Amino acid sequence: MRNFKNIFLAILLILLVLACKEKNTETEKDNTKFKDYREASYGLEKEKFDTIIDGKEVKLYWIKNADIEVAFTNYGGRIVGLWVPDKNAKMTDVVVGMNSVSCFANATEPYFGATIGRVGNRIAKGKFTLNDEEYTIPTNNNGNTLHGGNKGFQYVVWDARQPDDKTLILTYTSPDMEEGFPGNLEVKVTYSVTDAQTIKMEYQATTDKATPVNLTNHAFFNLNGEGSGRILDHKVQIFAKQFTPVDEGLIPTGELKDVKGTPFDFTQSHSIGERIDTENDQLKNGGGYDHNFVLNEPKKSAENDTMKHAATFTGDQSGIVMEVYTQEPGVQFYSGNFMQSKNTFKSGAKDAYRTAFALETQHFPDAPNQENFPSIILEPGDTYHTISEYHFSTTNN
Repeated sequence: MRNFKNIFLAILLILLVLACKEKNTETEKDNTKFKDYREASYGLEKEKFDTIIDGKEVKLYWIKNADIEVAFTNYGGRIVGLWVPDKNAKMTDVVVGMNSVSCFANATEPYFGATIGRVGNRIAKGKFTLNDEEYTIPTNNNGNTLHGGNKGFQYVVWDARQPDDKTLILTYTSPDMEEGFPGNLEVKVTYSVTDAQTIKMEYQATTDKATPVNLTNHAFFNLNGEGSGRILDHKVQIFAKQFTPVDEGLIPTGELKDVKGTPFDFTQSHSIGERIDTENDQLKNGGGYDHNFVLNEPKKSAENDTMKHAATFTGDQSGIVMEVYTQEPGVQFYSGNFMQSKNTFKSGAKDAYRTAFALETQHFPDAPNQENFPSIILEPGDTYHTISEYHFSTTNN
């Protein structure tokens, strides 16, 4: 009887071990399926991002929760792709990008998804005066400086760490006189996702000499999904009563112009393409929309609420809604006017004309040379600190 009991217990133990092993195997299969799904459906493989640039390690990073997933590379501090559910709950990639570091490095458009600095947007003729000293910085855009010069932050390798699955912290030290800008600038950018289906971007910087600073992210969006075609039927509302007109070189004239009665009036929702071909000198100068909007002051509905509701964009096919909030005074709306099908996205689609838009929260362009614009000069002892957010939801309308 005792032998029978021992045999029974041994058989039971073997069955339990086999069941546990089968469960672990199923878990491994599930993890493999998830990895395969990410790589197959998202068009990304970490091996294509693992490399060394300027002696520093480059990798692919992910932050995610149940409703939003974002891929980054620390080369240029770039958002590589951003997946949110559409109106049918299908995960949709709303940020265009490449499937390898080499593609980003060799792209004819250097700013896809990049963290921009030291100074986002344009500085006229590559010159500014600070504390009675004139500084000359490289010109890289029609005789002007754009997005930090020849080697802006889109070309540097950021130090990266992830304290948790929802957060990526990028840091970079820009040395004194890099691209002609004074001061050793210590920069920290924290990207995180929240349970409100939001990606939060928190920028901080300190310096040991007075220097201009205007940080932003240059993600290119298509809310119908990367490779889905033009964005002209996207609906747009921008909460701005004024914009800053520009000359033919896209340098602000210094005027703050009312949007009322112009194709720049997005105080009510319009499609991007509704008035983009209107006979208008400003649209001609930009080749479409490529202008800074002066954001309305926030409604003080909450104590110490400094966030402005900058804009709301809606994908006409996907029903994906993107609401943009920021502490910045302006936002640059760019309608993809210079996209020329010269680069291939991770989906296999080309970066064809007006197949993505950008919305860069910012201080105003050419601020160091414009006395009437909010200052972007960071002084020693002060801390540059600003927050912007992209919040995603859906609509069936």
